[in-house]
Amino acid sequence: MSGQPLARAPLLLVLLALHQLLLVSPVAAYTALSDHFLKLVPSGAADFDIENGKLLAPLLIPRVAGTDGQTKAQRHFVDFFASELPEWSAEWFNSTSTTPVTGDRQVPFANLLFKREPPWVKEGQANMLTLVAHYDSKISPEGFIGATDSAVPCAILMHVARTIDKYVTQMYSEMSALGEGGTVEMDMGVQILLLDGEEAFLSWTDTDSLYGARALAEHWENTTHPAMSAYRNPLSQISLFMLLDLLGSAEPIVPSYFESTHWAYQSLSQIEARMRALELLESSPRRPFLPDAEKAFSTTGYHSFIQDDHVPFMARGVPVLHVITSPFPRVWHTMEDDGPHLDGATVRDWARIVAAFALEWLDMMEVEPPG
Repeated sequence: MSGQPLARAPLLLVLLALHQLLLVSPVAAYTALSDHFLKLVPSGAADFDIENGKLLAPLLIPRVAGTDGQTKAQRHFVDFFASELPEWSAEWFNSTSTTPVTGDRQVPFANLLFKREPPWVKEGQANMLTLVAHYDSKISPEGFIGATDSAVPCAILMHVARTIDKYVTQMYSEMSALGEGGTVEMDMGVQILLLDGEEAFLSWTDTDSLYGARALAEHWENTTHPAMSAYRNPLSQISLFMLLDLLGSAEPIVPSYFESTHWAYQSLSQIEARMRALELLESSPRRPFLPDAEKAFSTTGYHSFIQDDHVPFMARGVPVLHVITSPFPRVWHTMEDDGPHLDGATVRDWARIVAAFALEWLDMMEVEPPG
């Protein structure tokens, strides 16, 4: 994550956010997970170990766009889904661009999309919970790792995909057996979007940042589904664009940024509160990670937003839940944003909270394990 910690929204985004107030609503009412189900949500434990953790450790390297380190990160993602989650489809969305530090040389950017849809749906039929993080790291200072920015968010999304997969499989199997599905509300899918080129190469501007996100949002806007599809294009399929960034430091504070998705923020915050009450979380922060749930949106004090990968999607009317700390972590854009400066308990707690939110959004109480 780069740029100014808080930047005022351009007028276009303000108008679009107001527009969402009229148009955006939950795809379907879903049932909160039971206490029993919450207790079954894993933390990832050793997978987030900074030395040997299966999910996180391979990402704690420099991952600058177009470098060998980034290729290693890409291979890590692809190998994980191919070996552990073979039912998820994998797609690459490649683009190139010049940057202020590379002259006329085109730098390659590669977004990765891992997706799980009901097996009966046709193109443009499923509504998609879209879980997002960027996986590139800053070009300077040299050797910068970006553990919170955003190795940890990427590892959390891998954990979420693995956690929900067996329940998604069971849900789709039972729906198929019962002849259910085929409606906008019931045809729910999930996609993990790992974006490239979020970081500026020189300094944050509209053209030196968000390289992968800008290219993909434009591509999806211009990709039209067949005439009888439920959704016009891939952007309109997104039921929620949940973007994780700058997570992994102790004592995080994540405000509610957008009134149109404040209800989703409240659901996420309620999961945190319930997990703390059940003593399922390891950290003991002075404040909740998500402290704005009980406040009226007009009193939260956050009427600006942070420049991040959601911007080109939100500019096209996509509903966004931005899970990013404010203030930024002390280690932001320093060499200390590395594995040893992460707070392991906080990382594992975020993994549990986000996984539970995804299960709840996808209405997995329908397949709650017996207890």
